[in-house]
Amino acid sequence: MINPMLSFMQLCDSNFPSGAFSHSFGLETYIFEGTIQDAPTFENAMRIYMKTQVAYTDGLACRLAYEYIEQSQQEKITELDHTLYALALAKETREGARRIGERMAKLCVDLYKSPLIDSYHQQIRRKEVNGHPSIVFALAAHHVRADKEDAVAAHIFSSVHSLIQNAVRAIPLGQTDGQRILLALQPLIQDITIQIEKLTEEELGMNMPGLEIAQMRHEQLPVRLFMS
Repeated sequence: MINPMLSFMQLCDSNFPSGAFSHSFGLETYIFEGTIQDAPTFENAMRIYMKTQVAYTDGLACRLAYEYIEQSQQEKITELDHTLYALALAKETREGARRIGERMAKLCVDLYKSPLIDSYHQQIRRKEVNGHPSIVFALAAHHVRADKEDAVAAHIFSSVHSLIQNAVRAIPLGQTDGQRILLALQPLIQDITIQIEKLTEEELGMNMPGLEIAQMRHEQLPVRLFMS
């Protein structure tokens, strides 16, 4: 039997080749303009990002996808995929999530013998869905028989960990600063996980207009490290 905790460690590893290392999802715009310039300003930005984008989109989507899988509602997973694609107003962000989701799905097909993951991957290939990392993560978590709340917490951790590693390169931060921030954000990860359990489908997609504008403006930056 596959150990869920070890599977989470593999999926959440910054070396997992999902392509997340190529995307800042708008944070690079703030870094270029000097709004984010050191460890304290980055940690503050991450807390705001986690309480909005991560909680109401990525985290909630992971929970909903897990529940749809449990209820054998394949059509709801397809609908969720389309909704998540439409919610990403910035083209770079929309395409970034799609590429990461598609790459994760392909990797998970190779790693796990899961009919559900394979079906989702085939839908992506047929262009019936776009692919989203939150859905793939839920599919993988369900396959290894992980608890739903653990799956949501692990997905949040993975998202936060990737952005911290990207900030270490972009600001730049020291590796120790990055690890300090990751540790400091762990209580917030737990709080958001509990909060997500109480959210409804209608609350999916709350975001920050300022972040969306930063995501749209990113492609016009004179110098960029990231694709989004």
